[in-house]
Amino acid sequence: MNQDPGSSQSQTSYSALKRFVRKRTPDEQCDLCSVEIAPEHSHLIDPVTRQLICACTPCALLFDGQPGTKYKRVPQRLRALQNFQMTDEQWDDLLIPVGMAFFFNSSTEGRVMAYYPSPAGPTESLLTLEAWQEVVEDNPVLREIQPDVEGLLVNRIGGAQEYYLAPIDKCYELVGLIRANWRGLSGGHEVWKEIAQFYNRLKERAEVARSRA
Repeated sequence: MNQDPGSSQSQTSYSALKRFVRKRTPDEQCDLCSVEIAPEHSHLIDPVTRQLICACTPCALLFDGQPGTKYKRVPQRLRALQNFQMTDEQWDDLLIPVGMAFFFNSSTEGRVMAYYPSPAGPTESLLTLEAWQEVVEDNPVLREIQPDVEGLLVNRIGGAQEYYLAPIDKCYELVGLIRANWRGLSGGHEVWKEIAQFYNRLKERAEVARSRA
């Protein structure tokens, strides 16, 4: 069963994404103190609303590991998972209707949540605990995912087998990219070009990590 992409939760998750797919400008500001920040900067996330905000380095550091704060700092580490184990049957059991998705552990919901990008924004797929646990058992590195701020980002489009432990802002960046560029029923040439470029950037930046010990 999938969440209605037009629901309030899906819209909240998407509410801060538009800036991620627009051309960066030199006058971007920290959402907390309004100081000017560089195009590449830190992000914070509210685990309750899953809203992402831009932050300067001092503001980001204030929220790094501090208990009782509203926001969590999104890490910058990005790892390409080598030898990741996932069969087609396991993928089908996760109830994802498309070839891309991301999974993260929500501290407020107390469970792993699965979302896939769609023209309407992030859409939730209600995966079963048993299906997810089977994937974790085959890939123990998934136990290292930091709640709320990191996710497993999967690309199985066109036979691809790409798996990343990614900052949650990268997961939502993909969602925003698809929503901003999708045209017609099939998406159009532009959106698929943007998706390919997105994953190429991930490959260039990511460190390689083993999915199993």
